Amino acid sequence: MVDLESISAFLQGFPKNIWAFTGTRIMSSQEIKDFSKWYQDTIFEAEVVDQSPTRGCFVIRPYGFAIWELIQKELDRRIKGHGAQNAYFPLLIPEEFLKREAKHVEGFSPELAVVTHAGGKELDKPYVIRPTSETIIYSTFARWINSWRDLPLKINQWANVVRWEMRPRAFLRTAEFLWQEGHAAYATREEAVEDAMTMLNEYKTFVEDFLAIPIVAKEKTATERFAGADHTFGVEGLMRDGKALQMGTTHLLSHSFPETFGIKYQDESGKMVVPWCTSWGVSTRLMGGLFMAHGDATGLILPPKIAPIQVVIIPIGRTDDQEAVLKKANELHELLTNAGIRSHLETNKAGKRPGALFFHWEQRGVPLRIELGPRDLANNSAMIVDRLEQDKNKRKTSVELDGIASAVQEHLKDFQTRLFQRAVDFRDSHWYKVTTFKEIADGIEKNVGFYQSGWCENAECEAKLKEIKASIRSVLDKPEHETCFCCGKKSTTDVLIAKAY
Repeated sequence: MVDLESISAFLQGFPKNIWAFTGTRIMSSQEIKDFSKWYQDTIFEAEVVDQSPTRGCFVIRPYGFAIWELIQKELDRRIKGHGAQNAYFPLLIPEEFLKREAKHVEGFSPELAVVTHAGGKELDKPYVIRPTSETIIYSTFARWINSWRDLPLKINQWANVVRWEMRPRAFLRTAEFLWQEGHAAYATREEAVEDAMTMLNEYKTFVEDFLAIPIVAKEKTATERFAGADHTFGVEGLMRDGKALQMGTTHLLSHSFPETFGIKYQDESGKMVVPWCTSWGVSTRLMGGLFMAHGDATGLILPPKIAPIQVVIIPIGRTDDQEAVLKKANELHELLTNAGIRSHLETNKAGKRPGALFFHWEQRGVPLRIELGPRDLANNSAMIVDRLEQDKNKRKTSVELDGIASAVQEHLKDFQTRLFQRAVDFRDSHWYKVTTFKEIADGIEKNVGFYQSGWCENAECEAKLKEIKASIRSVLDKPEHETCFCCGKKSTTDVLIAKAY
């Protein structure tokens, strides 16, 4: 017999974007008609973000901030493992500091927020709210670096920055966002290059291992280069809508900022020389990438390594069975927690039906759900439900309670592996090798993704891509194509071209 009451309760748990569902089959990410709307609806309904009264700024809710804390914890461990120390520099930077580096101020000028009044009066000089910290950090390095013994110097900062984005989108482009920025000074260019590449690889490894997103980590073109850098390297991922997202960067700054801010030190021979510098950083943009790379029409899908809640326990029982079920559920929650598993016990204070509870936690992307009812207790078992698996015959697994902690750990490990492989398969199936601009233009209109082609390294050919709202995302190591996609002349390298956020 069909339980109409349960079905009704389940339907009440549907989000406002009911357009994402067709009958009883949940649409795949590729089938979502309006990806931008899906993203907006999903992150709000999953309670990771909220609106704020400040234009271009968003509130990161506790569930969302818990994800950021896990990202921060792991990256901080990795950064310190490379010899960096954490510090904090002022939010307000004298405007004159940015003007000292022409390329730098030109690159950030449209996005600057400037403070001209404070304490009820006009300031003697204006201050810029930190868009990035190179200028104030390297002006400080000028006092800290005096001898070759002071090198290498590696400083990292966890902070907020402000860039006045005209078209804000939560986690992707916001007026204020959270980030990590590292800055280092070395005696030789070789050491600086090694540092920039080491951190690039560290970001790639982190994103792939923890966020389960396959990455292309290569150099950016001069057009895409950080303002004031000699070389910029990017961490590029492909989202489920086929657009690229830059998820982190490292920069070889060379002598530009040190010379501007008078950083000189005495080397071992007694000569006064300028150090070689690097910078590297990621931001809460990682979270936007995390949501867009894995989500489906139901909501978020979070990799277990970064999920604030790895498994949610949902007791199911009639009134006369409730006490025994709740007791066992509490014991199970304690057992999993003691085993190092981030577990949450659903207390259901709102009195929702099981179907509505299931949907609520699937919407928030929790990898595993444990259903525990009277029948399970009688069999000394519980039901593990996999958020990623869409095959209803494979989605649920009954496991004995005696070995449930190890079973959950194995499920989580397998979930992480399958999620990454799914993302790899998606990227590889949306990676096209083409020869001409027309092939790129025709293809990218129908099938958004990575388009690999040859390039002569002429900026005019690169600029041609603006006509189709695309850009070069990465410069690849070895040329596979003999001619440039635009002018037809001999190519010197292959590049990845895509529409991007």
